[in-house]
Amino acid sequence: SVPFGMNAQQMNAWIMAGGGISLWEELYAPFNLIPMLAGNTGVQMGGWFNREINSLDDIKGLKMRMPGLGAKVLSKAGGSPKLVAGGEIYTNLERGVIDATEWIGPYHDYIMGFHEIADYYYYPGWHEAGTCIEGVVNKAKFEALPADLQAIIRFAMAYQNSWTLSEFESRNQAYLDKIKAESDVSVRPYPKEVIQALRQFTRETLDEMVANDEKSQKVYAAFNEFRNTMTSWSAITEKIYYDQLQS
Repeated sequence: SVPFGMNAQQMNAWIMAGGGISLWEELYAPFNLIPMLAGNTGVQMGGWFNREINSLDDIKGLKMRMPGLGAKVLSKAGGSPKLVAGGEIYTNLERGVIDATEWIGPYHDYIMGFHEIADYYYYPGWHEAGTCIEGVVNKAKFEALPADLQAIIRFAMAYQNSWTLSEFESRNQAYLDKIKAESDVSVRPYPKEVIQALRQFTRETLDEMVANDEKSQKVYAAFNEFRNTMTSWSAITEKIYYDQLQS
């Protein structure tokens, strides 16, 4: 996932129907691999904190479990990203080894028990707006299979991609309600100032990453072109529709 990137619906559109899959397959071909979409978390939550975030100054020195591109952005903002194995996050947060952690969303976060040891639950998940889960198969072995078995594998991946997102979407609100009912956690949005700063740091981080790599430039250019198209379209469809629902 790309911080401040496309959501699950948009990522599916880009990869499955907007040319993204050809770029993905091109990158994996030298490794004798075929990639396929196999799930998506949807927009995640921002994370669990034992420090209140009121301004960008509160990010400085923040020890937060966060991997990937989000970690690079957090570091640029003055934070201190930490790589912590899933099974160690709870105890590290409880003991103050880290100040905060991101995971996924209410459904899985509740199971992890973070509401028992954190004071604040921030949103949205600026760092993971539509996290794709991939399935990877050996290219030579796959192409040696008869056409019907190849189709079964592709169908299974496609079903998993749809089911995973549906499962998250169907359960997240119910588990957010459980978190609110069973704990004193304060569920709140990131301050606008913080989101704006993180968005700018994201632009700088991505520009730096692709500056000296032709393959990254190619993919990022295609990603941005499609994202801009989707942003324009969603502005007169999804966005206006949900704005009207709230009015």
